[in-house]
Amino acid sequence: MNSQVATEASRPRIRRSARSIAVLAIGPTVVLAGLIWALAQPYRITLLHPHEQGFWWLFVQPPVWVMLVGLFFHAFVAPGILADLEEAER
Repeated sequence: MNSQVATEASRPRIRRSARSIAVLAIGPTVVLAGLIWALAQPYRITLLHPHEQGFWWLFVQPPVWVMLVGLFFHAFVAPGILADLEEAER
């Protein structure tokens, strides 16, 4: 009778530098800033009460764009910067 012993492979812990942590924090910080801006000035987010406003008035709101830029940075820009930082540290 054959049986395989299941073992958990421990992943090596990656120690990140202060630069890497700072790069990883930029995206969420920008999203949080946009959210705070939207809460501080709720009249800018006309999605709540779009009284006779057209699509472009609803679409072009600065706090929404700030949050989208933060998400874009975190998802697409930060991984490339982190790869370059890790390569430079080697």
